Amino acid sequence: MNSLCIKTNNDDILEYLQNEFSEFNMLNVFYSCNEFKYYKNIIIHYKGIDSELFYNKLATILSYLVIDEFENDIIKNILISNYFYFDDFEILKILKICNENLCEADYSLVNRQLALFDAFYNYIIGHHSLVLSGFINFRLYNYREILEGLVDFSVNQYIVEREYFEFISLIKLYVNSQGSSYGNIHVICFDYDTILLDENLDTIEIDKSSLNAKYLSDVSFSNNDYILNTLLNLLPNKIFLHVASISPNFDFINTLKLVFEDRITICTDCNICNLYKSLNISPKNKP
Repeated sequence: MNSLCIKTNNDDILEYLQNEFSEFNMLNVFYSCNEFKYYKNIIIHYKGIDSELFYNKLATILSYLVIDEFENDIIKNILISNYFYFDDFEILKILKICNENLCEADYSLVNRQLALFDAFYNYIIGHHSLVLSGFINFRLYNYREILEGLVDFSVNQYIVEREYFEFISLIKLYVNSQGSSYGNIHVICFDYDTILLDENLDTIEIDKSSLNAKYLSDVSFSNNDYILNTLLNLLPNKIFLHVASISPNFDFINTLKLVFEDRITICTDCNICNLYKSLNISPKNKP
């Protein structure tokens, strides 16, 4: 007979396991709950001959138990332990980013569940008793490594986003403190390129001089920094942004919208848009 005694004092976990064990879907499987001095125990027994299948199903249940009931707390504890200098508001924002990044390939549900499955399976085939909290805290090395990678990745993403919005705030202060010094400008956005036109639709030369730059940074938020600096130097009265591509640089477009606010108008279907769409302008074949 194969048996495993799972020790925990968490009533929610006991209920979770009882629900899972009641639907174990194998013959000759029985479970019982007992309360002893230090722990409440749930014990599952198997009297059949397919031990490998029994341990596979049991390790799978325990894997999803960790993901469903413990994972959020583990992520939060890793974050607070490794990045203790963030305040509560920043912790909440980073946790939100962590949750969004759980679908990324390196941190996917499949990878996390497999890491947990291996840890539980390798343990329960040689042991009859498992203290759940101790196992989760000290034996899930590969699983915790995945979550630590997730937290590190999310923190870096948060820092870049924070620097981005600090940059946006500074540039907006500059724009709002200055009057317009140029007429209207047309910005034509393609897949991998952006060009500027004046009111007469003549090309405006892009200022690539670092001496005149209102913004240059070690962190590049887009491939259009010089376009942005040219617009900041000219400070047009109105910007007409023409989307002449199926997949333009939306990050750059959003940056322009945030910086210039009511000075900018987005257009996708005017004569200028249609002209440049029909010409199929790109970095390789623009006139």
